[in-house]
Formats: sequence, C-alpha cells, structure tokens
Amino acid sequence: MIALGAWQALLDGLGWVLAQIYEVVPNYGLTIIILTVVIRLFLLPLGIKQIRSMQHMQLIQPKVKQIQQRYRQDKARQQEEIMKLYKEYGVNPFSGCWPVLLQFPILIAMYSVVRQPQHPIHIPEGTKLYRAIEQQIPPNITSLEEVPKEPGPAGGTSFLGMNLLCSATQAGNPRAQLGDSLTVEGKKVVYPVNCGDSPLDRIPYYGFAVLMVATTYYQQRQMQRASPPGAASQQQQAMLKVMPLMFGVFGIFFPAGLVVYWTTSNIWQIGQQHFMLKSRPTAEQLAARASTKKGFFAQMAERAEQERRRRGQPGRPGGTAGGGRPPSTRKQAPRGTGKGKAGKGKPRRDDPEGSGGGDPS
Repeated sequence: MIALGAWQALLDGLGWVLAQIYEVVPNYGLTIIILTVVIRLFLLPLGIKQIRSMQHMQLIQPKVKQIQQRYRQDKARQQEEIMKLYKEYGVNPFSGCWPVLLQFPILIAMYSVVRQPQHPIHIPEGTKLYRAIEQQIPPNITSLEEVPKEPGPAGGTSFLGMNLLCSATQAGNPRAQLGDSLTVEGKKVVYPVNCGDSPLDRIPYYGFAVLMVATTYYQQRQMQRASPPGAASQQQQAMLKVMPLMFGVFGIFFPAGLVVYWTTSNIWQIGQQHFMLKSRPTAEQLAARASTKKGFFAQMAERAEQERRRRGQPGRPGGTAGGGRPPSTRKQAPRGTGKGKAGKGKPRRDDPEGSGGGDPS
C-alpha cells in the first residue's frame, strides 16, 4: 500500500508539473518537450556517470581479458584479480546500469500521465491542460448519456498536425475511440476523438514513430562505436537489435504524446553522449584519480582483503593458528644447561671445559 501510494504521488506530481508548464506554454507538444528536458537535467549526473563508467570499462577491458586467460582454470582467483584491477583503477562496473534502469519507471510514469482516458486523472482540476483534455474526454462519467456523441475540439492537445491523445493506429480516423477499464451501467465507456480525417494526417504519426526507432538505434549504436574492438558483449549486440524493435511497437500503439517524449529524450542523450565521448580519459588519469578517491569497488576490495587477513591471523591475540602458546612464551631449556640428553649440552662461553655448570664428576 505504501508503494502504491508513493507511485500515485509520483504520477500526480508529474501531472502537476506538466500542467504548470502548459499554463506558460499552452502547446501540449512543447509542454512535453520542456518536461522531457527537465527530466533529463534531473538525470544528468547519472547520465554522466553512466558514460564515464562505460569509458573506464573500455580502458581496462584488455587487462580484464588477460586476467581471464591467465586464471581461466581458477574462477575464484580470477574474480579476486579482477576486483583488484577495479580497485586499482577505481572502476565500478555496475554504476552504468542505474541510469538505464531508471528510465523505464519514468517512461511508465509518463505513459500513465499522458494516456487518456484515465481514472483518476493526474492533471490538476481547473488548469488549462485539464480543460483541454476535458473537452474531448469528460472525467467523472456516471451515466452513458454523459458520454459525448461527437469528438470534441482537439486544438488543446494538437502538435504538428497530430492529436497527442491518439496513437498511430488511430491516425486519419475522425471518429476514433479511446476507452479504458471504466464501466458504467454494465458497459465499457469509450470516447470519440478526432485523430485526423484523411490518410495524409497519418504522416506525422508514422514519421515520429520512425524517428523514435531511428534515434533509439543510433543512441545504442553510438555507445557501441565508442567501444574498442571486441569490447561489446553479445548482450549489447542483442539489445541493439531488440530495443529499436520494441520501441517501434510502442511508437505504433502508444499515444503520440509518449512518442514525442521518448524521441526528445533520445535526441538529448545523443547530444550528451556526443560531447562526453569526445573527452576520453587515459588509463594513467584513471589510475591517478583512483589513488586519490576510493570508489565503491575499491572499498569492497579493501574490506575483502581485511577479512582475509583477519581469518589468516590467530584466533586470539598473540596466539598461533593452531591455538597453542606463542613461541616467545614457551618454556625452553637454557643453552648449555645440559638438560635433555646427557653430555649433549653446548659449552657456555664462560665454561670453556663444557661442564655446562653441572657436576664436574
């Protein structure tokens, strides 16, 4: 319940920001673009960290392969040596994953906000954006008679010839219908919307869907081109093929407003990567930086090393691994006392005859 409440609060907050931008810029497409830039600015530190992490992994990739070849029969030693390498260069291989993973919850949140109809609506009541959507999709329907028979004006949600409430599959249909899980009087409620009235009206919808796929592919390819030969894994190659296809499906069936958001996000990231990939640190700079600043993996490696030393030390202070007394506290026979085998004691310096201090007889 707490997680659900936090998620609803996130959606309401995102809808509030969208409505506030629309108050200043009463164009739905420009509002989504501005919100996308705000989100990308918020994620900028993580985006920079992602690119730097990728560059660092590229620099040490040859050394990682050498370790894997040298200790291919000893996986435990192999992992230990790779951890030491990460520590030496201050590299955290997982730091580049978080920005990618964080984009998907934001994408889902944006879909939940721009998708119409929705109950409850996440746009604050009384705002310009709320009224623009209300003209096409009246909220709080309690009877089927309240459902409009004709599409409402789409001017408040139009952008470059598209009604951003529509998807590419509905483009060119002046009597397209939008519906959701809301049922009234035992029937599912559907709303008529104007998504264009000619085949030409489909062009901007499909154009943005193609642009979404192209920018997704280029952004993925841009990262791989910056990698040294052989550094791209099979998983990365698979993502290069699967991601554009997956977002191509999104671009066809999802609302055009979401397509505008993702395309803008891709263009931002392409520009960000272009400028950052031009400034690639060297291995010497990376090692020097790691010597002055300990990263996550460096701290883990140090803790692992301390734990190994602790386990290799005696169980109690001053003891030995076997738990016996330390050599310095064991009782030993003084040199030259003659104890032990008779006549075998070494002569003392002050006893040249070698009597050892015993009975001369």
